[in-house]
Amino acid sequence: MSYALQTKNLVKKFGGFVVTNDVSLNVEAGARHALIGPNGAGKTTLINLLTGFLEPTSGQVIFQGHDLTHLSQHKRVKRGLARTFQINRLFADLTVLESVVMAVNERLGLGARFWKPVGAYAQSVDEAATLLGTLRLLDVAHEKTRNLAYGKQRLIEIALALAAKPRVLLLDEPAAGVPTSESRELFESIAALPRDVTILLIEHDMDLVFRFADQISVLVNGALLTQGTPQAIANDPQVKEVYLGEAVHD
Repeated sequence: MSYALQTKNLVKKFGGFVVTNDVSLNVEAGARHALIGPNGAGKTTLINLLTGFLEPTSGQVIFQGHDLTHLSQHKRVKRGLARTFQINRLFADLTVLESVVMAVNERLGLGARFWKPVGAYAQSVDEAATLLGTLRLLDVAHEKTRNLAYGKQRLIEIALALAAKPRVLLLDEPAAGVPTSESRELFESIAALPRDVTILLIEHDMDLVFRFADQISVLVNGALLTQGTPQAIANDPQVKEVYLGEAVHD
């Protein structure tokens, strides 16, 4: 079996407080993998360990067979590991196209030439436009990001992450703060991404999780409780007791 991302006995302590407790996680290449659990389960901490924002106390982070445990955030992005955050980080005064072109330029080593007009980067513009088409954002390409609905802004953040050409994309609560009417469109766009991009996401909306994911891992008190298909997770007595509740089975 081919794994795009793994952790082996990953531990993170803050003083005597164990936030990540011996987590061994396997994310298959091409998977749509959800990480769920109660508030305070340590989900965002685990994402921060995967991306290098935090250094583990012990254990390993393995990306496509290579140990990245002590690699910097920047080098992990270069290897193909990108993420989004719970709160979007956009260039409010730039258009959608300008924002994505800037991200493409950064990957190509052209970030220092920010003073040039967008039209000076034909290759970057073409790549950015293709990416916007994939995420159904071409119709707002020339709108300033601050003028768009929040669901669109979340998609733009995903476009910025995809501009780095990741092999694995980590999404930290992509639907947080997004109205229900927009969140479904958001997840339809994410689900339509090609399978050569593996996706690991944190999400609290269980309806979205069970429609989107083909594998689910459940984190409780910093430890991995179980992992399996959506059907297996929905019917797992332990999961229902500590997190999902009987409503999922009704």
